[in-house]
Amino acid sequence: METVQPLAVRIEKDLLGNREVPMDQYYGIHTLRALDNFKISKHTVGEQSHFIRALAQVKKASAQANQNFGLLAEDKSIAIQKACDVLIDHPEQWATSFPSDVYQGGAGTSINMNSNEVIANIALEILGYEKGKYDIIHPNDHVNKSQSTNDVYPTALRLATYYALDQLFVEMNNLINSLILKSSEFNFVLKMGRTQLQDAVPMTLGQEFHAFATLLKEDIRLIKKTRHLLLEINLGATAIGTGVNTPHGYANVANQYLSKITDLNLIGAEDYVEATSDCGVFIILSSALKRLAVKLSKICNDLRLLSSGPRTGLAEIRLPELQAGSSIMPAKVNPVIPEVVNQIAFKVIGNDLTITFAAEAGQLQLNVMEPVIAVSMNESIELLISAIRTLDEKCVQGIVANEQTCFDAVMRSVGIITLLDPILGHAKCDEIGKQCIAENKTIQEVVLEQGLLTQAQLDQIFSFENMISEIAVEAYEETEVDRVS
Repeated sequence: METVQPLAVRIEKDLLGNREVPMDQYYGIHTLRALDNFKISKHTVGEQSHFIRALAQVKKASAQANQNFGLLAEDKSIAIQKACDVLIDHPEQWATSFPSDVYQGGAGTSINMNSNEVIANIALEILGYEKGKYDIIHPNDHVNKSQSTNDVYPTALRLATYYALDQLFVEMNNLINSLILKSSEFNFVLKMGRTQLQDAVPMTLGQEFHAFATLLKEDIRLIKKTRHLLLEINLGATAIGTGVNTPHGYANVANQYLSKITDLNLIGAEDYVEATSDCGVFIILSSALKRLAVKLSKICNDLRLLSSGPRTGLAEIRLPELQAGSSIMPAKVNPVIPEVVNQIAFKVIGNDLTITFAAEAGQLQLNVMEPVIAVSMNESIELLISAIRTLDEKCVQGIVANEQTCFDAVMRSVGIITLLDPILGHAKCDEIGKQCIAENKTIQEVVLEQGLLTQAQLDQIFSFENMISEIAVEAYEETEVDRVS
């Protein structure tokens, strides 16, 4: 009979008693409690590499500040810093060491303690000790010295969010450039503009796609401007913003160290009590992301309309054919990429509402709802990154114009009567337009029948150059403001 070797464990103790912790794990008893208590979703903190890196950066800066004030021995401080560097350099490799659910109570205490435990045990191994030798390096007494969850978690969340946006800007610029290339490609494709889904006046397909690019260009600048608000942090505030259990000047020193570690121009909060309880920055940033989502959805709505058909819709453009569209209707191909981006936009809009409610739920000196703010913000950013990349690579880059369809729609449209308004007057143009609709004739046919203008005059009026009364627009060039640093 085969004997099963017992799993090697270490005994750790907290306020509630003792627990066995697998010896091979870097987390400790506080993380085990969180695993027991928060079985909510299937998503773990370890999936958020930006957040793990940010937590380690905060802990490293704190270790440096503590050594600076003589609160932490040099050997312990250096070991903690080296442990933090391990997480900073390769956070993705430590996902299993942060196994707790992203949804949790306690204002992020479990996450902070998880990071304290992991860093302490990495530091212990660096010094040549076994995990769990907390008399040498303790998660609370050493790694968490001069800190509280209430300043560590918000600071790390701001850093993680700031970093996560870099890739969003990359994907947005890629999509903008693709739209501008399409704008140039479609520069001479005459089509009908529409207002309220009714024929308006002529334009080019290039103008339409350039407008899409401008929509997104505006949002890059807005989100970049908004994200700078994340650089105001409350590290050093500790429990409620008063800096209890820290020496005088600690917050400023810790901030300086963290600025150097992150290479970001971080500033201490104007009021640390206010900063510890307020989540207003996430309302503003989430709102900017919602605005981006709304614009993306509008673009996708338009792409679906413009590609509708192929025989009974507008059919002004063709989207790349990616998959069979129906289980019952042969030869059907659906605009699946714009559809999925629409859905992502709805989710981001919903996340914005969640963040708004969570920010409002703060009470007195702390907002305990920051974990759901973190989850929602991270999800919105990640979804937007994937959605924009997908829209660019699998849709926009492969769009083809149906030039003849676009031109024919213009010439049979009643909307071009607008160009005759300055010549024939509004009332007469109303009559002509009404007759065209009633008799299914073109504007030119009716005008010629009534002898109002000659064919040569009509050719001049309805020339491409005359129908496109374009206001000059600046070409989009990625500036230093737009470029990811």
